[in-house]
Amino acid sequence: MAFEGLAERLQGTINKIKGKGKVNEQDVKEMMREVRFALIEADVNLKVVKTFIKKVSERAVGQDVMKSLTPGQQVIKIVKDELTELMGGEQSPIKFAPKPPTVIMMVGLQGAGKTTTTGKLANVLRKKYNRKPLLVAADVYRPAAVQQLQTLGKQLSLPVFALGTDISPVEIVRQALEKAKEEHHDVVLVDTAGRLHIDENLMQELKDIRGLKEPDEVFLVVDAMTGQDAVNVAESFNEAVGITGVILTKLDGDTRGGAALSIRSVTEKPIKFVGMGEKMDALEQFHPERMASRILGMGDVMTLIEKAQATVDEDKARELEEKFKTQSFTLDDFLDQMSQVKKLGPLDEILKMLPGANKIKGLENAKIDDKQIGHIEAIILSMTPAEKTNPEIINASRRKRIAKGSGSSVQEVNRLIKQFDDMKKMMKQMTGMAQKGKKKMKLPGLDSLFK
Repeated sequence: MAFEGLAERLQGTINKIKGKGKVNEQDVKEMMREVRFALIEADVNLKVVKTFIKKVSERAVGQDVMKSLTPGQQVIKIVKDELTELMGGEQSPIKFAPKPPTVIMMVGLQGAGKTTTTGKLANVLRKKYNRKPLLVAADVYRPAAVQQLQTLGKQLSLPVFALGTDISPVEIVRQALEKAKEEHHDVVLVDTAGRLHIDENLMQELKDIRGLKEPDEVFLVVDAMTGQDAVNVAESFNEAVGITGVILTKLDGDTRGGAALSIRSVTEKPIKFVGMGEKMDALEQFHPERMASRILGMGDVMTLIEKAQATVDEDKARELEEKFKTQSFTLDDFLDQMSQVKKLGPLDEILKMLPGANKIKGLENAKIDDKQIGHIEAIILSMTPAEKTNPEIINASRRKRIAKGSGSSVQEVNRLIKQFDDMKKMMKQMTGMAQKGKKKMKLPGLDSLFK
């Protein structure tokens, strides 16, 4: 997971200073030395590291901190503020054209995931912004690039404009813009060609496409796992063709996270989105403050709430809430709830978004995969309607039958029933736990999967 090593080092460092009644310059100096090592290890640009350390040090030895009642916490707040600032300060929204269509050019080197990201972004634009995107296959050089975009379009039920590989990319884009106006598409996403390295021909082609109609956004897609190279690529593209924002792919696989911390500072262009997985909905808007919170182990409740609002059926959530209050929650409801929670993504990642989750022992090793959840589902589905409503009637012979029917052991059946009983006892407290923001989000029962 992104920032794993950095997060571990920084959290260890700030924990040393957190509870201090007094903080002196030597404390700050020692902390900054650890932070410097952590950032360099995470492959953060050296110039960026120096500036960051200087800013934090200056603020951390200021009068406000020294005279504060909780100086340790003040220092941590400064680190979080400066991390947020380093990554751009505020979330940078997409710039839409006042008069449609909005034209978004997707640029980058081969292998960064540009074509897949084009599909993911179109999906976000349709779902979150209620737009009608048209995908344009303008990469005529890479084998199967056009087919790949067409396959993604089919998968997402989105139209793809393609004219094969024998027509120039400039002509393809020109005709696509006409088509978009005819068919009232309000966003045009142009998947341009990449190369294995930056060259003159690539840049000239991108400039020619830009010359047709000034795009509203030029998004550079870079692979976060290439670390410092991603920053160099961003700098080169920005100088040659001008970019308006960056999309970092494979951030879920980069344990260092150096690119995310360096790219904004070096290019002065915002990170707009981050790819957090293989699925077509695994593209998140980049929120610097939320990412800083995640790195420092403070959780990311807002992203979790947004995920829940986008995937959880609100009527079902309200119905479940009522059942929690009246203690009429059954194993059928638990099964239904699990299918809702599964939509949010991997459970270990969901839990990491909760404040203080970094303090849960063994969480880093807790890989709750679909197979484990499927196992629990199999046990519940092997029960009769009466057993699911009243688990107390499940005696020894019934437990044997359920175990046999679900391909599990009696011990596993016993464990599930005990966890369910424990969870029911906690229902009243749980209903108010995960409440923040304008809407309520309830995720009771997750803890039981870790027992």
